[in-house]
Amino acid sequence: MGKRKEESVSKPPFHKRQRQEHIDEHSDESSDEENTRFSADNSFSLTSTVGEAGIIERIQLKNFMCHSMLGPFQFGSNLNFIIGNNGSGKSSVLTALIVGLGGKATATNRGSSLKLFVKSGESSADISVTLQNQGRDAFKPELYGDSIIVNTHINLEGSRTYRLKSKSGTVISSKKEELLGMLDHFNIQVENPVSVLTQEMSKLFLQSKNEGDKYKFFMKATQLEQMKEDYSYIMKTKENTRLQIEQGVERLKELKRIYCEEKERYESIECVNEMQKHLEELKHKMAWAVVAEMEREIQPIREGIKAEEGNTEKFDQKLEECQIKVNEAEEKCKAIQEKLITVNGEAEALHTQCMSSKAEVQTRRKAVNEAELLHNRVRTELKRLAKDDEQLRNRIEEMKKSAYQASESERLEKERKITQLKEKLKALRDEEIMIGQQMDQFQQAIYKHKEEFAKLKREDSDVRQDLDAKQKHLRELRDSKTNAFKRFGQHMPSLLEEVEIAYRQGQFKHKPVGPLGAFIHPKDPELSLAIEACLKTLVQAFCCDNHSDERVLQQLMSKYYPHGARPSIIVNKFHDKIYDVRHSGVHHPEFPSVLTALEIDGAAVANCLINVRGIEKVLLIKSSCKAREVMQSNNPPKNCREAFTAEGDQVFNRRYYSSDYLRPKYLSKDVEAEISLLENEIASRKAQLAASQKRLSSTEHEIKQNESYLHHHRQHQKELQIKTRRTAAEIADLENVDEIQYMDIRALEDVAEENKNKMESVRQEMQEESRKMEELNEILRAAEKRYEEIKEKMNQVEDITNPIKDELDKADSEVENRRRCLQYYEDKKKEHLTCIKKHKELLAAKEKELEEKTAQARQIYSERIEVTRTVKSLDAEMNRLRERIKTEKSHRGNTEEIIQLLSLRCKLYFDHLLRIRGCSGRILFDHKNETLSITVQPGEEDRAAPNNVRSLSGGERSFSTVCFILSLWSITESPFRCLDEFDVYMDMLNRRIAMDMILKVADSQCHRQFILLTPQSMSFLPVSSRIRILRMQDPERGQRTLTFRNRNEEEEDD
Repeated sequence: MGKRKEESVSKPPFHKRQRQEHIDEHSDESSDEENTRFSADNSFSLTSTVGEAGIIERIQLKNFMCHSMLGPFQFGSNLNFIIGNNGSGKSSVLTALIVGLGGKATATNRGSSLKLFVKSGESSADISVTLQNQGRDAFKPELYGDSIIVNTHINLEGSRTYRLKSKSGTVISSKKEELLGMLDHFNIQVENPVSVLTQEMSKLFLQSKNEGDKYKFFMKATQLEQMKEDYSYIMKTKENTRLQIEQGVERLKELKRIYCEEKERYESIECVNEMQKHLEELKHKMAWAVVAEMEREIQPIREGIKAEEGNTEKFDQKLEECQIKVNEAEEKCKAIQEKLITVNGEAEALHTQCMSSKAEVQTRRKAVNEAELLHNRVRTELKRLAKDDEQLRNRIEEMKKSAYQASESERLEKERKITQLKEKLKALRDEEIMIGQQMDQFQQAIYKHKEEFAKLKREDSDVRQDLDAKQKHLRELRDSKTNAFKRFGQHMPSLLEEVEIAYRQGQFKHKPVGPLGAFIHPKDPELSLAIEACLKTLVQAFCCDNHSDERVLQQLMSKYYPHGARPSIIVNKFHDKIYDVRHSGVHHPEFPSVLTALEIDGAAVANCLINVRGIEKVLLIKSSCKAREVMQSNNPPKNCREAFTAEGDQVFNRRYYSSDYLRPKYLSKDVEAEISLLENEIASRKAQLAASQKRLSSTEHEIKQNESYLHHHRQHQKELQIKTRRTAAEIADLENVDEIQYMDIRALEDVAEENKNKMESVRQEMQEESRKMEELNEILRAAEKRYEEIKEKMNQVEDITNPIKDELDKADSEVENRRRCLQYYEDKKKEHLTCIKKHKELLAAKEKELEEKTAQARQIYSERIEVTRTVKSLDAEMNRLRERIKTEKSHRGNTEEIIQLLSLRCKLYFDHLLRIRGCSGRILFDHKNETLSITVQPGEEDRAAPNNVRSLSGGERSFSTVCFILSLWSITESPFRCLDEFDVYMDMLNRRIAMDMILKVADSQCHRQFILLTPQSMSFLPVSSRIRILRMQDPERGQRTLTFRNRNEEEEDD
C-alpha cells in the first residue's frame, strides 16, 4: 500500500483499537527484564467481544492461478484452519487475499506481475473478498451496511480494477482511494508479514542467517519502519522549513511568533518539576485534610449517641406506665369472664333440656306426618276405586245402547270428511312453501342492506377521522397566527418554554434545536410539498449535541407527549460550519437538490439533515414526467439517490411511489390561503357526513322493516306447520277407525262388582287411620307446649348473657389496645438501643479508621497541617496537576521510546512462550546497528549457553518462528492474521505445543480472526463453535468448486 506522507506520525501506527494492557516503561533496555517482569499468562487471558469490523467473511476465486473456480469460502469469526494436500489451493487463497485487498504481486512471492495470476487460457481473473462491517468501528455503515464486498478484476495486461459493494450488492465505489481508506480504517496490512505470513516468507525467515534481515522483518511487522520513514520525512520537511525561514526575511515576524511558542513549550518542561513539587505539597495537605474531615464526621456521631442515651430513661418510664394499665385491664376482664361463666352454665343446662324437647317434638311430628300420609293414601285409593266404578257403569250402559247400531250413512260421512281434510292439507302445504320463498327474499334483502350499512358505516368513520384531522390542523393553523410553533402541535410552545428554562438552569450542555421544520424555508413555494414528503417526520424532530442532552429532552417531552407519540430526537455533534458536500452531493444544471432549495437557519440543522436524510443527494423535479426521464434513464445524475416531484411523489432509479400528501402541512408560507382551503374542505366533509348519516338512517330503517316482515312470516309459518300436523293427525284418526267390535258386557259387570267390594274394605281402613292420626296430634301438641316453655326460659337467660358479652368484648379490646401500646414502646426501645449500638459500632469503626488515616498522614508528612480546603477540591486540583504533568511529558515522547517499549513487550512474550516448551531464549535488539538476533536453548537454561537459531533442528526452528510470530502478534493490531504452513518441519510434540499456544491466543483474542494453512490433519483439535476447519479437495483435473464441512460432520464421517 502507498505511503501517505501528509498524515501525522506523532502517534504509533497501531492506534486504531488500543488493547488494555499495562507494561512498565523503561528506557534502559539492558535492565528491562530485571525491572519489568509481568505475567504473560495475564496478557493472553484478556478477553473481548467477538470481532465485528474488518474480519473476513467470505472469499471466492475465478480463473485465478491454476484454478477455474475456488469457493466460496465461509470463514468463522475467530479461528479458521484451511487444510489439504499440496496443490489443493491453500496458498492460492492466501495469495488471492493479498492481491484482492490491494497488495503488490511481489508481496505474494508467487510472481512479479499480476498477469501471471490469470489462469492459462483465460482472459481475466476475478477475486471476491467479503469483509464484516458491524459495530462501532464499522466503515461508512450507512452506505455499505453489515458487509463490504471487494471485487478485484485482473486482465492479461496485468492491470487491476476494484469494485466496492454494499451487503445488498450495490456498487458503492470503484476507486482505489476508497479501498485504501477502508483498509486504513480497519488497520488491514496485507503486505505486513505479521498480518499475512506466506509460505515463502516463513521459509525465508527460517533459512535467513542475516540478523539485519530479522531486524527489518521486526520493523516492517510492527510498522516501525513505516513510522521511521514518516519521521525522517518530517525531519527533512522540518529542515527544509528552517532553510526557508532563514531565506524568507518577509516572514520574520511570523517566525518569531513560532519561535516564542516553541521556546515557551521548551520552558514549560522546566515547570514540570515545580508542578510535581506543588503536587507533593497537595498530597501532604490531602492526607491531613482526610483526617480533619473524618474528625468532623465523628463529632456529630458522638453527640448523637450522648443524646440518644439520655432518651433511654423516658422509654423505661413509659413502659412502666403501660404495664400498670395492662394489669388493671386484665383484672377487669377476668372478673367479667367469671360472671359470664356462671350465666353460661345455666344456659347450658337449659340448652340440653331444649334439645331433648326439640327431639321429642320432631319424633312426634314425624309420626303424625306418617299417619297423615297413610290416611291420605287410603283416601286417594278410595277415590280412585269410586271413579273406576262410575266409569265401568257408564261403559256398560254405553255398550248396551250402541251395540250393532252402526249405519251406512256414518261411513259415507267419514269418507267425505277425509276428502275435505286432504284438500285442506294440500292448501296449507302450498301456503307454507310460498311463505318460505317470501322469507328467503326478506333474508336476502336484510343481508344486502346490512352489507351496505357496514360499508356506509366505514365510510362515515373515515370521513369523521378525516374531518377531525382537518379540524385539528385548522386549529393549529389559526393558532400559528399568534405563535408560529403551534403549527407543529398544540404542546410545542409549552415544550419549547420548558427547554428554554432548562437551558438557563444549566441542564443542557448545548441548547437543543427544534422543531427542525421551523428552521428551514423553501426558496420556491411550489416545492414545499416535495420537501415535506422527503423529510416526513423530521420536520417535527429535534437535534441534540450529545446523548446527555437527549435524555434531559426526553424527560421534558414525557410531560406533554405519551411514549411512542413523541417527536424524534437526533443526536448529532453541533458544528459552526455546514459540511462540505461538494464532492458527495448531487449537482444538476436544471434541478436543485433539497439542500440547495432550502434556506436553513443554523449549521446544526443543515448538518443534521445531511447526516440523517442525505438531503444533498435528493433532487427536486416539479414534473413527474421529467422526473421519470431524469431518474429512470440509463445514466441518472451522479450521487443522486432519489428525487421528489412537486406532488410529493418519490422517484428512484427503477421505482416510483405516489404520495399520500395533498398539500404541505408545516412548510407552506401562505397561512390564510391554507386556512381558506381547509375551511372549504371541512364544509365539504360535513355535508358529506350529513348525507352519509341520512343514508345510514334510511338503510337502518329498511333493515328493521324487513326484519319485522321476516318475524311475522316466521310466526305464520309456525302456525301453518301446527295446522298441517293437526289435519294430518285427523286424517290418520279417521282412516284408522275400526268397526265397532262387540265386547263382553258380562266381564265388565264382574269387574264392577269386584271393585265395589274393594271400596268397602278401603273405607273401613280409612276410618281406622283417622282415629290414630287424632291421637298422635294430641301427643304432639303436648310436646310442643313443653318445648316452647323451655325456649322462653332460654331467651330470658340470653337477655342476661348478651350485655355481659358486650362488656367482655369491650374489656378484651381495652386489654388488646394496652398490650399493643406496651409492645409499641418495647419495640421503640429495642430500635432505640439497636440504633445506639450501631452508632457506637460506627463510631468505633470511624475512630479506628481515623487512627489509620492519622498514622498514614504522619507517614506522608509527620507534622500536622491545618487545612481549610475540602478533600474534593484538593483532589480536583491534584488531578488537574497530574493531567498537566502527563501532557507535558507526552509532548516529549519520541520514536525511540516507542521502539524501546515495543521491543520490551516482544521480548517478554517470546521468553514466556519458549518456557511453555521447556526451552529458554531471548531476542537481542541492536537498534543502533539495526540488527536482531534470536538465541534459543532447547533444554534447561543453565545447562549450556544459548544456541543461535541456525544451530537448531528444523522442528525447533519452526517452533521458534511460531513463538516469534505470536510475540509480534501481541504488539501489532490487525483484524485478522494469516499463517501459511506454520507447522512445517515440526515434529508431533512441537506441533501440539505450538497449536495449544495458538488456540490459547485465539481464545483470548476472540475479537480477532485467525486463518491458518497446513497440510496436516487437524482431527486432534477440540470441538468448539469458534473453530472452523475448511478441508480442501485433493487436486484433480477439471476442478470447479470447493466443498467443505464443519468439524462435527467430519468426525461423524470418520
